[in-house]
Amino acid sequence: MAEDSSDQEKTEEPTAKRLDDARKKGQIARSRELNTLIMLITSAALMLLSGAHMGRGLIAMMQTEFQLGRDVIFAKESPLVHLQQVMIDGVLLIAPLLGVLVVAAIVGPLALGGWVFSWDAMAPKLEKLDPIKGIPRLFALHGLIELIKALLKFLLIFAVTLVLFKIFLDELLGLGSEPLEPAIIHALKLLGLCFLILSASLILVAMFDVPFQLWDHNKKLKMTLQEVKDEMKETEGSPEIKGRQRRVQMEMAQKRMMEQVPTADVIVTNPAHFAVALKYEQNSTAAPKVVAKGVDLIAAQIRNRALNARVPLLAAPPLARALYYSTELQREIPQGLFLAVAQVLAYVYQLKTAKTYGWDEPLPPGDLPIPEQYRHN
Repeated sequence: MAEDSSDQEKTEEPTAKRLDDARKKGQIARSRELNTLIMLITSAALMLLSGAHMGRGLIAMMQTEFQLGRDVIFAKESPLVHLQQVMIDGVLLIAPLLGVLVVAAIVGPLALGGWVFSWDAMAPKLEKLDPIKGIPRLFALHGLIELIKALLKFLLIFAVTLVLFKIFLDELLGLGSEPLEPAIIHALKLLGLCFLILSASLILVAMFDVPFQLWDHNKKLKMTLQEVKDEMKETEGSPEIKGRQRRVQMEMAQKRMMEQVPTADVIVTNPAHFAVALKYEQNSTAAPKVVAKGVDLIAAQIRNRALNARVPLLAAPPLARALYYSTELQREIPQGLFLAVAQVLAYVYQLKTAKTYGWDEPLPPGDLPIPEQYRHN
C-alpha cells in the first residue's frame, strides 16, 4: 500500500512540471516591495525632471483660469465651464506622470517572475474570506515576515525623513522670501528630490523581500518523495510497466536475432563465453555482417541453434571478442577485421566443399591477424 504523501516531509525540489503547472495557475514569485520601489522611483525621477515644467503650468493655470471678470462670475454657465477647463488643463499637466506610472505598474512585475495571465488566479476563493482559517495565517512565518517588513519600512522612512528635514530645513524656510514663480518651481524640485531619496531608501526593504519571496515560493512548491514518484508515473509511466516493456522488447529482439542464426555462414566463438554469427552475401559488394552475438547464456543459445541448423562453428577467441565489441547487430564488420574474417570465410567454404565431396577437412586458420585496437582481453 502506497504511503500517504501528506504524512511525508516535503524535502524534494519542485520538478519542471510542478513549476510549469504552478505558473499556469498564476503561482509565481512576486515581490510587492519591488513593484512599489520601481513605481516610486520612476514617479520621483519624473517629478524631479519635470518639476519646473509642472510648476510653470500650475502658475499659468492660476493666472488664466482664476482671474475672472464680474460678467463672467455672475453668468449662469461660466463657473462650470471654467471648472471643466481647469480639470482638463490639470489632467493634461500631469498626464505624462500618470502615463509613466501606468507603464511602471505593468513593467514592474516583469522584474521578478515575468508576465503571467491566469484565470485560476483571478477566480475568487471563498476560503480566504473565512476568518477562522485566516487566524493561523496571522501567526505563521509569512505573517511574521510581513510584520517585520512593515516595521522596517516605518523606521526607515521615519529615519530618512528626519535626516532630510535637517538637511533641507533652511532651504524650505527660505522659500517664503523668494518670488512666487521661482518659489513654486524651487519647492517642486525640493519635493521631487526628497521623494526620490525616500523612494531609494526602500531598496533596503526590496533587497530583503525579493530573496524571501523566492525562497518562500520554492518552499511552497517543494514535493514529497512520493509526489515525485507519482509525477514520474504520470509523465513517464510506471517503472514496473516500463521494466516489463523493456523485457518484452529485449525478448522480441533476441527472438529475431536467434532467427538469423540458421542463415549465418559461420559462428565465431570464444569458445565458451562469446559467440558471433557472421553472414556474407557472395554476390554483393558489401562486407560481411554480424547477424547475432551474445555472451555466456546467449552465446550458448546461439551455439546450440547453430549446431541444430548445421552452421559451422570456429573457435577463434581474439576474433570473437573483437567482433563482439566492435560491431553492432546487422552492421558490417570494420575494415580492420576484413583480412581475419576473409580467412575464416575461406576456411568455411573449403569445409563445405570437403564435406560435399567427401574430402579431408581443412585445418582451421591459426593465428588470425587482429589489429591491436580491436583486441580485448
